[in-house]
Amino acid sequence: MAGTPRQRTEDERQRAMEAVRELIRWIGDDPAREGLKDTPRRVVDAYLEYFQGYEECPETYLKRTFEQVGGYDEIVLLKDIPFHSHCEHHMAPIIGKAHVAYLPTDKVVGISKLARVVKAYARRLQVQERLTAEIADCIQKVLEPQGVAVVIEASHACMTARGVTTPGVSMTTSRMMGVFRDDEKTRQEVIRLIGLA
Repeated sequence: MAGTPRQRTEDERQRAMEAVRELIRWIGDDPAREGLKDTPRRVVDAYLEYFQGYEECPETYLKRTFEQVGGYDEIVLLKDIPFHSHCEHHMAPIIGKAHVAYLPTDKVVGISKLARVVKAYARRLQVQERLTAEIADCIQKVLEPQGVAVVIEASHACMTARGVTTPGVSMTTSRMMGVFRDDEKTRQEVIRLIGLA
């Protein structure tokens, strides 16, 4: 279950490494070859890092808020948050950046926490549309702001390095909630601040 750290046994680790060896054999190489002998261990260790988000609960990052904000009641925007994820269809890398904005009601959160929320959801098998929605929904649920806007721009190796092999393309997704969805002026302001207008 996502957000629940779990201990892995040595037997599970060995089975995972054998699965990597089998994939190496499947593609036509020899897992016993000098350059590949340590690859199963490296891949298993890398997967624990790539998919660390399954052991994190993103909502906890937003629990500590600040109410002493000097009456600030305008948009809070954190731009260009870099992230790496993996496509759930091919387990190929998704590399991009997220822009996260909210219009606070009576509390704000430390800006590093917004980046942590992005990274926690990104470090799971994903599709970009769901990643965008999960980040926005989490911020809306915990902070209860007047609105949330999340825009993600990313390149997908499942398209750029295989299949249609079209490098240099990126995909943009957005989720607008609250005033960013309902009020055109506020929506245009956040889009302009992000730099998409």
